[in-house]
Amino acid sequence: MAKRIKVVLTESIATLGRDGDVVEVAPGYARNFLLPFGKAANVTPSILKQIERKRAKEKIAAEKVKQEAIDFKTALATIGRFTIKKQVGEDGVLFGTVTNGDVAEAIESATKKDIDRRNITVPDIHNLGSFVAQIKLHQEVSAEVKIEVTSS
Repeated sequence: MAKRIKVVLTESIATLGRDGDVVEVAPGYARNFLLPFGKAANVTPSILKQIERKRAKEKIAAEKVKQEAIDFKTALATIGRFTIKKQVGEDGVLFGTVTNGDVAEAIESATKKDIDRRNITVPDIHNLGSFVAQIKLHQEVSAEVKIEVTSS
């Protein structure tokens, strides 16, 4: 039975783990592939301390991003309603539909903050009225915004 050695990954490898993980691999795999190409390093106490510091910084940065998302959710709730103007036919039916891009433009013009349209879920809107759209601001934070569709 072959002995396995421990190495620390310096970049994410799909079959092994992500950057900073300590993994056990075959000696030949480490000696011939991981170590020469800089994809891993031998486990030493100093490298383990570096990994701990790096993970702590990443955790702080992730908490900051989450807090910004929560603050933006509060700002969206404070604004309350966004108005989108569209062309309307004689019977109150829109020419076209309201898209997530339209909602993103309305939010950007009101808040001056860029938002990705792919994170917005809009129901099928084909007529005038009030609707609710879902926005995913973070993995754990989502918000609802009210949309008022009016004629232009």
